Amino acid sequence: MLKKLLFVLFFLPIYASAQINTERVMMIARNALYFEDYVLSIQYFNQVINAKPYLYEPYFFRGLAKINLDDFQGAEDDCNLAIERNPFVVGVYQIRGLARIRQNNYIGAIEDYTKALQYAPENLTLWHNLTLSHMQQKDYEAAENDLNKMLAISPRYTRAYLMRGEVHIQKGDTLKAFDDFNYALELDKYDPDAWSARALLKLQQSEYASAESDLDQAIRLSVRNSGNYINRALARFHQNNLRGAMNDYDLALEIEPNNFIGHFNRGLLRAQVGDDNRAIDDFDFVLQAEPDNMMATFNRGLLRAQTGDYRGAISDYSTVIEQHPNFLTGYYYRAEARKKIGDKHGAEQDEFKLVQSQFDKLQNSNTASDNSDEETEEDKTRKKSDKNIANYRKIVIADDVEEERKYKSDYRGRVQDRNVNIRLEPMFSLSYYERNSDVKKPTNYHNFIDDLNQSKAFAKRLIITNMEAPLTEEQVKFHFQLIDVHTSDILNDPMNVNNRFARALDFYLLQDFNSSIEDLNLAIALNNTFYPSYFMRALVRCKQLEYIRATEGATNATDGKEITGLDYDVVIADLNKVVDLAPDFVYAYYNRGNLRAMLKDYRAALVDYDKAIELNPNFADAYFNRGLTHIFLGNNKKGIADLSKAGELGLYSAYNIIKRFTEYND
Repeated sequence: MLKKLLFVLFFLPIYASAQINTERVMMIARNALYFEDYVLSIQYFNQVINAKPYLYEPYFFRGLAKINLDDFQGAEDDCNLAIERNPFVVGVYQIRGLARIRQNNYIGAIEDYTKALQYAPENLTLWHNLTLSHMQQKDYEAAENDLNKMLAISPRYTRAYLMRGEVHIQKGDTLKAFDDFNYALELDKYDPDAWSARALLKLQQSEYASAESDLDQAIRLSVRNSGNYINRALARFHQNNLRGAMNDYDLALEIEPNNFIGHFNRGLLRAQVGDDNRAIDDFDFVLQAEPDNMMATFNRGLLRAQTGDYRGAISDYSTVIEQHPNFLTGYYYRAEARKKIGDKHGAEQDEFKLVQSQFDKLQNSNTASDNSDEETEEDKTRKKSDKNIANYRKIVIADDVEEERKYKSDYRGRVQDRNVNIRLEPMFSLSYYERNSDVKKPTNYHNFIDDLNQSKAFAKRLIITNMEAPLTEEQVKFHFQLIDVHTSDILNDPMNVNNRFARALDFYLLQDFNSSIEDLNLAIALNNTFYPSYFMRALVRCKQLEYIRATEGATNATDGKEITGLDYDVVIADLNKVVDLAPDFVYAYYNRGNLRAMLKDYRAALVDYDKAIELNPNFADAYFNRGLTHIFLGNNKKGIADLSKAGELGLYSAYNIIKRFTEYND
């Protein structure tokens, strides 16, 4: 009885609402926030707020979690409460400014960033967002002034030159804009946005071949950016390369299947080359999204007539004519379609309308016509907002070029972001949940884990994944309840390792790393041959260290030690134990390779990745990480070969890295 009472008292301070250990709960909440488990983090911050409502930190961090869940008003409200409690924290103004931007309150955002800059006058993130807010307000003088101050602080900040180039464009000075874009490329020729920005300006100047060349470079560096393909298609279209343009629209729509411009323009080009049925498919897609799009309706009508669906064509023509009763071209084509189905009376009515229009024209009638400029208009494109039905054959472009500038909306504000462009694929974990992926990845398998699942030892099926999913609100509640269930089971059967391991996994999923490790230690004490305990303890300790390194700025990692006393050697020892107990458990070698690569012990990491690939020749993540490790050692040729294999196996991000490093290899 005494043992049970002590156990309950041990856990009560953490989770009971009346008397919680706020420091510990705050630490767990920030763990959850850092690892992007936003719903869970909010629940922990709520506990701290209920216990100590006078602290500003939980309101601030809860606001940060809300902004990542697109609850922008909620984020602003939390920042207001944080500022009431402490008006001198720069980050709070930064996040509230971002929340206001997302609600189109640029004046409020400008106030926030201006205030924050009083406390942190050299903070580039603040200057960056202040500039973009001024640009949204079309206050280009203020934006240029911001940018000049930003460049005085950081003369090599390429984004500032790109934004200043945009300001020059808005002020009508394209020469200065070119100067800024060119200088940005001198500073960083591997910045895809710089190539894209200059290409867009060249498109405006009708320099189509040169724009295409710049877009080639942008695509080479950022292969998954649909906008670059859309813009290159436009450059190719103006050079009469219709097949090349269609190929670009195909690629853009693979990346962004719902892109309106991509479908409309591809439909037009397919119609021009006689691919009528697939052109109809594109216009069908446009009309599902915009049923009142008369240009798409009329183009589909023309294609239906081409494919012999005259009644469908007549229906489309009639819809357009109802909206545009003076669109003479519509009457002409409807008359032709009516003749095809034997509707002589209907055809005669349409032809009479055409004759009457010609007569009115001869009599200098004031009757307006919707196709007055159809034959004389030389421009091949129209703005997306252009509703003149006479322009139905024209390629669509965005209403404003600035909409297409990626950096234009690149507001900065997520404090916990890890700003790494090239990084290893993550470590593997045992979990119940996995993120959805656009790429179909093979199921990760090990016979012992499968046996555990077959035995129904746990509440849910264990999976092996390196794409861990944040918990939903329902899942958070479920695992808090499971902790109570497992606690009861442990008290009733204290020697059962599965119960102890299961509760450790619950604590891990709830981002309570300390409690998870305590249970894993006890699980290992109960059964020192149960390798999942060692595997998960290594992972949890790694996550603790990652969080500490990121939030406390620890830099003493190359020798395997951290300022907290946690020891990377202990983590490696756990993975060594997994390898001893389960030498065919490929994920232990992989995780150990990741750890060694992180500690810059690249040659040892290669040995682990080699073993992982030997055990599983289709292990895409291991090829990817081994490829990066070769590159870190300066062996680009081997690295590119491994990355190519990773891409072949489904990790398509490998291709972007290959393109970036091919030049060095050459």
